[in-house]
Amino acid sequence: MTRRTWVRLDNASNIFLAARSETDPKVFRISADMDHQVDPVLLQSALDTTYDRYHLYHAVLRRAIFWYYLQDSDLRPTVTEDTKYTCAPIYDANRTGLLFRVVYYRERISLEVFHALSDGTGALWFLTDLISAYLRLRHPEHQALEDTSTAELTAQPGAHEAALARGLTGDSFAQYFHPATPPTQPHDKDSLPKPQKAFRVSGTRTPDYRTRAVEVTMPAKDVLALARAEGISLTMYLTALFFEAIRSSSGGLGKSQTLAATVPVNLRQFFPSVSPRNFFATVRVEHTYGKGDDDIGSVGRNLDNQFRPQATPEALDKKLRRFAKFERSPLLRVVPRPLKDTILRGVNWVNNRGLSVSVSNLGRVTLPKPAEDHVGRMGFHVSAVRPQICVMSHAGHLNVSFTSPFVEMDHIRHFVRTLTAHDIHVTVDATRVTEEELTPTSESQP
Repeated sequence: MTRRTWVRLDNASNIFLAARSETDPKVFRISADMDHQVDPVLLQSALDTTYDRYHLYHAVLRRAIFWYYLQDSDLRPTVTEDTKYTCAPIYDANRTGLLFRVVYYRERISLEVFHALSDGTGALWFLTDLISAYLRLRHPEHQALEDTSTAELTAQPGAHEAALARGLTGDSFAQYFHPATPPTQPHDKDSLPKPQKAFRVSGTRTPDYRTRAVEVTMPAKDVLALARAEGISLTMYLTALFFEAIRSSSGGLGKSQTLAATVPVNLRQFFPSVSPRNFFATVRVEHTYGKGDDDIGSVGRNLDNQFRPQATPEALDKKLRRFAKFERSPLLRVVPRPLKDTILRGVNWVNNRGLSVSVSNLGRVTLPKPAEDHVGRMGFHVSAVRPQICVMSHAGHLNVSFTSPFVEMDHIRHFVRTLTAHDIHVTVDATRVTEEELTPTSESQP
């Protein structure tokens, strides 16, 4: 009998399993637009090569009495045409299967991942290597180019390849945030004000719980100039713009004049890691309207002033050790897995009550040769329990993807109109979710 490698899930992955639902299956998608129509045969060959390098992506999810765990498998992935709705469920507790899929449609290649397997950065590494392998097959003149797509992410030669090979065992949370080890530096008591009760966005649920996804694309330099003019980061500028779009489209925020967002932080920038597994934390920011200046620049500066002290290595270290202590508490360790799920689901529900929207930015992506010369727009988005924007830029294109469990798109219209009022050229692509929209009238992307 073959001995299988297995490992318990990290603390972020356990939350995704407990919190997944019919509305939000905890799946995200990263896409890249080629300069040609995708060849599925070559893409399959590239996937076979890339898959052999990423041992983590061989994993399937298993359930034990006290925990979930990842276990390697002999399954092989198959490239398919993109015919399902975006971010459709991947993990099925009643069926053993891989936790990702690769799909194509016309010029676009997309990778969809169950979030318990990997985060956006780890998935971007996989997609980068996949596209590079595909383009070397399509352009034989590039075959001699060295495959440095992800090895360049670390200063230690061979470290990334070693991390891929031990994919199932590279838990960076356990490496850096074990509660028994001392913190990196002492951290003062939290000085942030007590969180306010936040406005909850509501709407009409999509008929079959599919995610409404809308891609808004614009010149990156033009939007970055708006953020720099206000003296704030692009992420906080877009968050402030998102807040204003929600406020304007809601017709007022009712009794609660506070909007709150959760913003993921890639921990690899502070705690060196080349593991493709989940390694991020979240930061909460909020703004209460009617208590000062509420223009987009002022709101963005308020959010930036909250975000920066929470996104330091010391603050993140303290926060994540607290989570690790909770996860490894003797009482919780002996609680059966179904009851753990209930507890974590309750914790997640409480956290969600204090949030209005979510904002995630994977930043500016630079691909290795030959991919950089053949890839245009890139973007990503997630299944969502609340309105969310996901941001990515490549080749001068800034892609802001809106996802929501609701049919309504008024907040997106307000968002776009604000940008066009600043003479920003914007293109919009929306998925179809209602019965009326899905009625075939012309050839359209799924």
